[in-house]
Amino acid sequence: MNALQLKPDFAEILQPLGANAGDFFLAASLYHAQKISFAAAAALAGLSFEEFNYRLREHFGQGFIVRDETVMEDIATVRECMDGTS
Repeated sequence: MNALQLKPDFAEILQPLGANAGDFFLAASLYHAQKISFAAAAALAGLSFEEFNYRLREHFGQGFIVRDETVMEDIATVRECMDGTS
């Protein structure tokens, strides 16, 4: 597999953001596009869960994203559990 080649303009923009900034922003983009999980994105960026979440908040204003669908599924599961124990 060939390594990703950045255009010089990208390299110039990413350089002040630190080592592996390209990996972080690519992983963050894939996570925001719902193509990979949070854990997969953190691993691809070479960061811990906490570090990746911090950097997402730092650069995008939001860290871990909880989708509406996930919340609704969780609410339905709790309701089912409560109905079964009454």
